[in-house]
Amino acid sequence: MSTDMARVAIGGATKAGSTVEASGLDPSFWRRSLFEALVDASRIAPDAPAVEDQDRQPLSRKRLILAAAVLGRRLSRMTKPGERVGVLLPNVNGAAVVFFALAAYGRVPAMLNFSTGLKNLEAACLAADIRTIVTSAKFVQVQKLDDMVAALGKRATVLTVETIRKEIGPLDKTFGAAYAAAPSVVHRLFRPKPDDIGAVLFTSGTEGVPKGVALSNANLLANCAQVLAIYGFTPQDVFFNALPVFHSFGLTAGLLLPVFGGFKSFLYPSPLHFKQIPKLVGETGTTILLSTDTFAAAWGKAAGPDDFATVKFTILGAERVKEATRTLWRERFKVELNEGYGVTEASPVLAVNRPGADRQGTVGKLLPGIEARLEPVPGLDRGGRLIVRGPNLMTGYLKVDQPGVLQKAGDWYDTGDIVEITADGFVMIRGRAKRFAKIGGEMVSLAAVEAYAAAVWPEASHAVVAVPDDRKGEALVLVTDAEGANTAPLLAWAREHGVAEILVPKTIVSVPTLPVLGTGKLDYPAIERAARGEL
Repeated sequence: MSTDMARVAIGGATKAGSTVEASGLDPSFWRRSLFEALVDASRIAPDAPAVEDQDRQPLSRKRLILAAAVLGRRLSRMTKPGERVGVLLPNVNGAAVVFFALAAYGRVPAMLNFSTGLKNLEAACLAADIRTIVTSAKFVQVQKLDDMVAALGKRATVLTVETIRKEIGPLDKTFGAAYAAAPSVVHRLFRPKPDDIGAVLFTSGTEGVPKGVALSNANLLANCAQVLAIYGFTPQDVFFNALPVFHSFGLTAGLLLPVFGGFKSFLYPSPLHFKQIPKLVGETGTTILLSTDTFAAAWGKAAGPDDFATVKFTILGAERVKEATRTLWRERFKVELNEGYGVTEASPVLAVNRPGADRQGTVGKLLPGIEARLEPVPGLDRGGRLIVRGPNLMTGYLKVDQPGVLQKAGDWYDTGDIVEITADGFVMIRGRAKRFAKIGGEMVSLAAVEAYAAAVWPEASHAVVAVPDDRKGEALVLVTDAEGANTAPLLAWAREHGVAEILVPKTIVSVPTLPVLGTGKLDYPAIERAARGEL
């Protein structure tokens, strides 16, 4: 993508223009519904595998349409058109069927994060006004979620796929078969519109209670189109996706992109199965691997030398990729880790490195069709606050202060991230705006300080937080799992590399492991509690 396609105006908006059209993307790809996109994809290779899970029973797009049409008929009798229906399922074929079953009948799948705890789940259900939840009895039993699901059942009707399947009658099967035989014709009866909400995802709640992010059919399809425009995927490609579909990266890149793009998504229920995943990657002939730094590091340490032999390239997001992780994969498996960047509000991908167009230390170039501007940040002389717009930007938020009411988004979205963009278009993340501390009048990037710690202890994981300080306003605390970590080697490294001592944490808290969210991101609220000695 040329740099003028991602026009950057420091401190002001760019002119409104035809960025999307100029990008070469075909709007007809995303100006339709999600189910229509599935139907269109099925016409090219109806019997080719679309999704597969650990049971090793792949579903073709043709079978996926039939299963969704039949199951969706039953679900439609229990819900209302346009209703947001909670989906509480792991990465299995059934999650794909339920997602498209709701989409087929004009219902909105709201993807619930079962790893976030009851309090956040209740807030999510309140914000999106979720009155029906679809889950699996087997999943609830295996994950020991009985108490949590019972509590959710006090405000919403909880349906299990096992029970729904038993209740599917001859009429459901007949109507579903007719729907699958002429999906384009029948789907028009539900009046789907590209700008209708296609799915609801939820923020992690690390900066307050979760918010529902309402993504339209067009938003999600546009993001798929943007990624497909820069990658040369083939029908033989296999995506291995252990990132949960309740997370935007796992849903869009891990499920929707392969299904609409004509290749296969292999869904795995947990990224925490460090020993099992590498073997399965090899057994499934995976060519593209989705991950985060945390999971890639763990998989790499547990893998045999040939487990990743079929992997052509990787796409990593959600957190910064550490140099130690890159080195491990490069030296042991001859695989480069391609780092990308996104936010849930952007469906989620905004920028990505890829083979032939990658630069270490960056998250790649902005995708086609995305405009950007940088707003200056007081105290910082380089970079600015990244503000973007494009066809993949959300419709709006659903919040607990106005349950069920869509609070529409504007044309531009403030990512809250401080970035620099090079002359040739590569994006460098300096940190979250909220992850800067003011120490002695100086703005300090906590992400940069974490990088200093990683240089001293490259095999360990680190997080830096700011705590109140009477003398300097704020003080830095390093929370790390590096054994025996103390300030002496950190100070020595800083002096050797010309790093000011103000950027060196004077307090280090050692923990066995750093708290991590189900999405692979560090759990900074828990880390802050550890820094204050509350864990």
